[in-house]
Amino acid sequence: MSEQSLRARKKALTRAHVLATARHLFAERGFDAVTIADVAAAADVAVQTVFNHFATKEELYWSGRAPWVTGPADAVRERPAGVTPLGALCRHLVESMTDFARRLGEPEGRCAVAALDRSPALRAAERELHHEAERLLADALEEALTEEPPAGLTTPPRLAARLVAATWLSVTRSLVLTLRDPLPEPADVPALVAEVRATTGRLLSRLQADLEDAGVAGPGTAAGAVPGTLRAV
Repeated sequence: MSEQSLRARKKALTRAHVLATARHLFAERGFDAVTIADVAAAADVAVQTVFNHFATKEELYWSGRAPWVTGPADAVRERPAGVTPLGALCRHLVESMTDFARRLGEPEGRCAVAALDRSPALRAAERELHHEAERLLADALEEALTEEPPAGLTTPPRLAARLVAATWLSVTRSLVLTLRDPLPEPADVPALVAEVRATTGRLLSRLQADLEDAGVAGPGTAAGAVPGTLRAV
């Protein structure tokens, strides 16, 4: 193994150690009660070492916990052949919302919601991550609509992309906030999962149809119209 590879491996191990230590402290004391200095001391590293890997305490908390930030954009860019951008996005968001509802019945998911309830700083960071997810999705949709404009598209791809990103992620964001306040009882989660899947599919399918009528998306982009996409209703 080269010296460069050894350095990279050591750096990755240090990052993982700091992250694991921080998560333990956050779970034990609560996010707001833990400082970067606390994390550094518990991990037996310098404070600057923590900052070398994580710019803020909020970034340290959210590291590895927010696949939903890049997930929608990745779903559009990595869609299978024959699947439209909106079809791929619809499938991804329905599956993501279903998974989120399912995790509300698991200890780790319930602890994450409790941590957010206790910390205004974490909720503020979550809102910033939502805006980042919207920006990334808008960029991915603009690329897709520019490279392969659907038939009937009358809205400029840039505007269409931003309309879709803003409205669709606002829908799922509202669902997330509603589902976790109040937090459902674990016994109620299985029924909730089925309800969330159906509701998300219906809402996004309706939005998709409205976009087609407005010329923001061409015909044939509805969730059940293309082989390989989700039939939401």
